[in-house]
Amino acid sequence: MGRPTRATGRLARYGFGTAEGDGGARAADLLGPEGLRLWQPAEQEPVDEAAAELLAALSRAADPDLALRQLHRIVEAESRIADSTATDGSVESSLLADLHNDPGLRRRLVAVLGASSALGDHLVAHPEHYQALRTAPDGLAPIAEGRLEPADGGHPVAALRTAYRLALLRIAAADLTGGRGLEQTMAALSALADATLSAAYEIAVAELAEGTERPRLAVVAMGKCGGGELNYVSDVDVIFVAAEDADLSAATQVATRLISICGLVAWPVDAALRPEGSRGPLVRTLASHLAYYRRWARTWEFQALLKARPAAGDLPLAQEWIDQLAPLVWRAAERPEAVEDVRAMRRRIIDHIPPKELEREIKRGPGGLRDIEFAVQLLQLVHGRGDETLREPGTIPALRALVAGGYVGRADGEALLRGYRFLRSVEHRLQLQGLRRTHTVPAEPGALRWLAAALGFTATPGRSAVESFRAEWVTHATEVRRLHAKLLYRPLLESVARVPADGLRLTPEAARNRLEILGFADPAGALRHLQALTGGVSRTAAIQRTLLPVLLSEFADAPEPDRGLLNYRKVSDKLGSTPWYLRLLRDGGPVARRLARVLSLSRYVADLLARDPEALRLLAEENELAPRPPEVLREGFLAAAARHADPVEATSAVRALRRRELVRVACADVLCRAGSLAPSPTRPDGANRPAPGLSDITQVGTALADVTDATLAAALRAARASQPAPEGLRFAVIGMGRLGGYESNYLSDADVLFVYDPPAGVAESAASAAAHAIAEELRRLLGVPAPDPPLGVDADLRPEGRQGPLVRSLAAYATYYARWSRVWEAQALLRARFVCGDADLGTEFEAMIDPVRYPADGLTREQVVEIRRIKARVETERLPRGADPATHTKLGRGGLADVEWAVQLVQLRHAGANPALRGTRTLDALAAAERAGLIDPADAAEMAAGWSLAAQVRNALMLVRGRAGDQLPRHGVELAGVARLLGRDDPGEFLDEYLRTGRRSRAAAERVLDA
Repeated sequence: MGRPTRATGRLARYGFGTAEGDGGARAADLLGPEGLRLWQPAEQEPVDEAAAELLAALSRAADPDLALRQLHRIVEAESRIADSTATDGSVESSLLADLHNDPGLRRRLVAVLGASSALGDHLVAHPEHYQALRTAPDGLAPIAEGRLEPADGGHPVAALRTAYRLALLRIAAADLTGGRGLEQTMAALSALADATLSAAYEIAVAELAEGTERPRLAVVAMGKCGGGELNYVSDVDVIFVAAEDADLSAATQVATRLISICGLVAWPVDAALRPEGSRGPLVRTLASHLAYYRRWARTWEFQALLKARPAAGDLPLAQEWIDQLAPLVWRAAERPEAVEDVRAMRRRIIDHIPPKELEREIKRGPGGLRDIEFAVQLLQLVHGRGDETLREPGTIPALRALVAGGYVGRADGEALLRGYRFLRSVEHRLQLQGLRRTHTVPAEPGALRWLAAALGFTATPGRSAVESFRAEWVTHATEVRRLHAKLLYRPLLESVARVPADGLRLTPEAARNRLEILGFADPAGALRHLQALTGGVSRTAAIQRTLLPVLLSEFADAPEPDRGLLNYRKVSDKLGSTPWYLRLLRDGGPVARRLARVLSLSRYVADLLARDPEALRLLAEENELAPRPPEVLREGFLAAAARHADPVEATSAVRALRRRELVRVACADVLCRAGSLAPSPTRPDGANRPAPGLSDITQVGTALADVTDATLAAALRAARASQPAPEGLRFAVIGMGRLGGYESNYLSDADVLFVYDPPAGVAESAASAAAHAIAEELRRLLGVPAPDPPLGVDADLRPEGRQGPLVRSLAAYATYYARWSRVWEAQALLRARFVCGDADLGTEFEAMIDPVRYPADGLTREQVVEIRRIKARVETERLPRGADPATHTKLGRGGLADVEWAVQLVQLRHAGANPALRGTRTLDALAAAERAGLIDPADAAEMAAGWSLAAQVRNALMLVRGRAGDQLPRHGVELAGVARLLGRDDPGEFLDEYLRTGRRSRAAAERVLDA
């Protein structure tokens, strides 16, 4: 193809050549001297002002090329009909003359030609029909209300077809030029359908055999026609009703012929909504209809009757039929299965959409017209029993009535109205193009450009018309889907449906009580997620519908059931397209119920799974829910770090492994009291062993400490690899605090000390600088922002605290502790243990501090008084303002601090002489003190119970909240969640148990401290 000339380039500015891809060359031929004679190729401009106006009108068409081609064909057809003898095209076209003289006709005809190839084809076959679009002498546009103008002579069916097409042409022209809004267009199309049915009815009656009495037959409009919201191309749903048995034979002949005539004239007539569908008789008497609906009709059949309207034939009989059935319609929602029937019907419609069309279906697909219609109709069925203002057959009037009656919020109602208007406008433009029944947005770029233009979208800077159309479509579809789920899946609907019609005025108080009984804080929002999960590709939706009844029962057992569903939605959104996810939930035994439990009870686990959703595979295997041995963890973490030369990448890999291990321990923790869902891992020899859980807090602390140890070891390897150090420099990390005591919780920092030993012949300053660089790099690597849970490295327990050096040599530590350490520092060293680095150096450090933390002569009286004084100050100063000391797990009465200070005082006083007391774990030291006769067995039991319960509650709070916290609330969902995790049924009774245990633990600890 050659380059376009300047003339065709000028035409391209009018929009010609876009569809053809020829830069306007084809348009130049059609407009030039051999065509419509509107364009002067030499001068590169229209031949005159009238031609310029017509070109401008063509440029505004949805498809200028299509409009021009259609116009050229009509003019040619007009010439052929005139049987012109001229061969040079000199005969003036009456159509072109009228277009020049009648701006209204020009605007209407060009709009039709650019938007509908089918109506263009009709005008080519009947060029004179363009005159139906002429402006009236009074300056008004032609009437476009769906009236049938009488056609001249000929066969009645052919005349009806011509009259129908002329009426449709006027409606389309008014629609495309803004002369009619959407609602007026739908009403006009429905009126045209009524008129066509009536005309076909009269033709059918006239064709009855001579002597046949005219039957009393009513034609009742159903579906979109009944609702006054018909589109351009659609089956017209009807039901035929005869008055008496004597009318049946003739009425059936009339109905059959009516269906045939309408099929030839306009559209198929569908009578499948009648009783028994296509298997039932085409025509029934009024009495037969009533008998069927009273005994056999299903919910969807009553739902269909919402749109029933007299259309043709015996209109009083049609109205009588509607009036007789109305009481049955408005009692249908009281059936136990009614609400779910409507929901199930909507799901089945989606299931039957071919997957490749699902996302492009504007009628049946998710976020489409059916979502709006089903939501509105279900609300009508449920609430219309007691509120007659809702008994509107049309979707838009019914939705407005629902908003006016307070059944749908104003904002929600407006959003649905906007979505409905947009989707119906798209449907109209799609169908008008070829007068074909379609509801699918095209995928081809050219067809999309035409659709966007037909809907009035234009290009803007940085965004094409198609992109603008897509953006608005997605916005409306998303909002429609959300509101569909919100309205159709309201938990209150079933309850309202069970209320007799005379008791439907549900008060706000009753509504709130009902929602509380159902257990949803935000029922509409929660069930919005449910509908989103069951929508989409039919296979996925089918599996989700199988799973959700099981999952919902688990969610409902939690204090916040809608949080569990929300978390499940998040995980499903991330994994729903993976082939194994739903298969694992469906076929993986207790996996689905385990997942539901951890998601509904623990924000901490939900957050971890949101970052690493594939970790839920751990729920499938019993042995995957047991903590890994420390040597296995260390080897795995070190191997992961070794695979990366870059220290940041190495540490990122280690942190990802840490995240997976945290999921493992936390899931086992949440599930340990879940009955049949509790994991039961086996040892390699086949013997069963209990999984770590809240019932054994020491196992949880040990498992979490092992994970931290492995993380620090791998991070230290990466830090040392990236920081140059003198050969032979020994470096070790010493665990302190809860890490040292194997009492870590889910959000614990790693309390540590850094110690080094310089190699022989290396200056102390050089060794100190290298060791300091290693420690800083380790802290930096573990603190790099990442999606994984952070691990803070806290060295504040070092000599001189934050004012002292971050790293000291073994000799410097020895000097400090020998000369300047205070009793509280000796107390802190009771939990010191080697974590990672040079093991020999760690052993030497522990040996060096043993005389400090286990003094041979115990404590002096002054040191005991000092410890008691510091403890009192800590309780006073560190307890947060406003905290409840009775329920603060760490610093409250009988909590962790009370027991730990008492046990550590016993260790400081007696461990020098009694090696059995030398351990970093609180409960082990407490048991050793009891065995040594240093603590009364009763007091030891009370302290162990108090410490264990406080530690369990503290961990449970972190699991429930997903963040650190030490305060057990006295009421609310968090208290209920903690109680549930700890296997208690009544939160109030559990709180009483905690307070009672704390009081006893406090009294025992005070006796030990005062001994």
